Amino acid sequence: MLLIILSALFSSSETSMMAINRYRLKHKVKEGHKGAIKVEKLLESPDRLLGVILLGNNFVNIFASSVATIIAMQLLGEAGIALAAGILTLIILVFSEVAPKTLAALYPEKIAYPAAYVLGPLLKVLSPIVWMVNFFANSFLRLFGVKVKEETTDVHELSQEELQTLINEATGKLPAQYRIMLNGIMQLENITVEDVMIQKQDIYGIDVNAPIEEITKRIVKSPFTRIPVYRDNIDEELIGVINIKKLLPIIAKDSITLKDLVKTARPGYFIPETTTLNIQLSNFNENKRQMALIVDEYGNLQGLLTMEDLLEEIVGKLSTDRRIKSELKAEENDDGSITFDASEFIRDINRTYNFDLPIGSPKTLNGLIQEELETLPGVGTCLKIEGYCLEVVETSKHTIEKVKIYLLD
Repeated sequence: MLLIILSALFSSSETSMMAINRYRLKHKVKEGHKGAIKVEKLLESPDRLLGVILLGNNFVNIFASSVATIIAMQLLGEAGIALAAGILTLIILVFSEVAPKTLAALYPEKIAYPAAYVLGPLLKVLSPIVWMVNFFANSFLRLFGVKVKEETTDVHELSQEELQTLINEATGKLPAQYRIMLNGIMQLENITVEDVMIQKQDIYGIDVNAPIEEITKRIVKSPFTRIPVYRDNIDEELIGVINIKKLLPIIAKDSITLKDLVKTARPGYFIPETTTLNIQLSNFNENKRQMALIVDEYGNLQGLLTMEDLLEEIVGKLSTDRRIKSELKAEENDDGSITFDASEFIRDINRTYNFDLPIGSPKTLNGLIQEELETLPGVGTCLKIEGYCLEVVETSKHTIEKVKIYLLD
C-alpha cells in the first residue's frame, strides 16, 4: 500500500509541475510565495526535475512489482505470477496513474507547491544518479538535433499570434472593454495610418484667401481643436496647423487678422501613408504633436491623422464617435439595410455599425466591390461578402456612388 501511495505522489507531482500556469506562478513568486519560489527553481531545469520524479516513480513501481511477484509465488506458485502482474497493473493504472494525474491536472497548484518541498531535497540527494540519467537521455536527443538547454529557455515565450489567442480565450474574467483595448494594442503594428486617416476631401481646413469674417466663423464653428491652414488649395500651399485655443482670446476681442492666423500656425507634420500605428504613436509622443498630415510616395497629400483617431484603435469608440457616425454618408432603410456612399472607408463602417467586412488592400466600399468583380458593375448588381449582401444602388461613369448593405441571416 505504501509503495502505491508513493507512486501516486510521484505521478501527481509530475503532472502538476508540468500543468501549472507559468504566468500565475511568476505572479506568486513576486508575491513571495515560498512554495511557488521552490517550484520555479525546479522548473528552471525541467530535465533534472523529470529525471528525479521518473527515477523515484519507476523505482517504486518496479519494487512494488517485485514484492507482489514474491508474495504471489509464495501463495499460488508460478501460476500466481501472471495473476499478480494483472492485478498490480490495474491497481497502479487506476490508483497511481490515472486518478492522481487527473487530480493534479485539475488542481496543479495545490499539489505542486507541497511537492516542491519534497522534490527539492530529493533532487539534491539523488543528483549524481539524475545527472547520469539526464546525460544519456540528452545525448540520445542530440542525435535527433534536439538541443535541450536552448529549447527550455524560450519554451514560454509567446508569439504575437499565441498572445492574441491568449487575449481572446484566456481573459474571461476581464471586462469586455479591456479585451477590446488589448486586442487594439496587438493590432497596431498591422494597421497603417492610411487605414484610419481622415480622407483629404473631408479635411476641415481654412483658406486664408477667404474673407476674414468667413474665416472667423469657420474657426468658431470648428468641431476640432487643430485646423490646417492653406492658401487656395491644401495640396498646393499648406501654411501650417493652428491651435484654436491660442486664437480664442483674439477672436473674443474681435480683432483677429490674417497676420495673427499665420503667426500662430505651426508648420505641418508630414508622415508617409505606410507608417504603422504603433510607430506613429511613438512618433506623436517624440515630436509632441497631436496631428499629422499623410502623404503618398510622390508627396501628394492623402489625408490627416490625429492622436484621437489613433487612440480609438486601442480603446474603441470615444464619445466623439457620435460625430463620426453622423459624418458617415449613410442612410438606414426600413428593411434593415443601410445605404452608404461608396467612397466610405470600410474600417469606419465596421467600427461605427459593428460590421465585419474584410479589411485588406481595398480601403473603401467602391474598391472592395471592384476588386471582387474585377469590373465596374451596373446598378442592381449584388454580391455576397463575408455574410453581407452588397447591392450597387448608384454609379457614375467611372465609379460606384452608392452601395446598399444587407446582413444575411
